[in-house]
Amino acid sequence: MNSRFKKLALLALTLAAVGAAIPAASAATSMTQTPVLTNIRTGRHADFDRVVLDLNGHRPEFFIRSVDQLVYDGSGNPVSLPGTYFLEVRSAPAAAHDDNGNTTYPGPRKFDTPALANVQAVEIIGDYEANLTVGLGMRRDSWHRVFLLDSPTRVVIDVGH
Repeated sequence: MNSRFKKLALLALTLAAVGAAIPAASAATSMTQTPVLTNIRTGRHADFDRVVLDLNGHRPEFFIRSVDQLVYDGSGNPVSLPGTYFLEVRSAPAAAHDDNGNTTYPGPRKFDTPALANVQAVEIIGDYEANLTVGLGMRRDSWHRVFLLDSPTRVVIDVGH
């Protein structure tokens, strides 16, 4: 009976351990789906320029800051982008490539925006360890805001004229 009790106790501990591990693994898998960049769009509005990052996946967090000089993530090398003022917008977790390293955004990493009043250029300046960083070169310092939209997921950057 002592041997039987030990087997039942071991079975109970095993089942408890397996039962606890399965939900944790499932939750971790669903949360590790990094949203990926599929498009960058720009548009001029009456009082502001808009840059939209289209993402496939859940909402990332975002961080925005004005900087004197944009630098490439990882290397720290300076970015040569037209403009007198610069904004750096980082989304995390987010990427411009899939799990196999294939690019998910087919457009150029750097492009000028002549149709916009203040934003002169946009460039992807970082795509590393689930941090996607975009730099904006602007003609003049102005108000700016970033917000998220759903269905599909979008990071929206507005810059005043």
